Amino acid sequence: MATDAVVRFLKALDPEHREAVGGKPREEQERLAATWERELESDDELDTLDELSPPAAEAEAARRVMEHEAD
Repeated sequence: MATDAVVRFLKALDPEHREAVGGKPREEQERLAATWERELESDDELDTLDELSPPAAEAEAARRVMEHEAD
């Protein structure tokens, strides 16, 4: 996994989750970033949002990933 995906994922997170994920092992960060990228690619609703505001789409996908991780 490219480092830039982890950096982009961390940037998309809210500050609380950014700090929590930033403290996890690198492998876990990469796994979460890969999940985030799949969420961005697979959700048509996010595609529409991405056209209007890429940062908003990335933040929504990050929120969904962290919500799923909490389950």
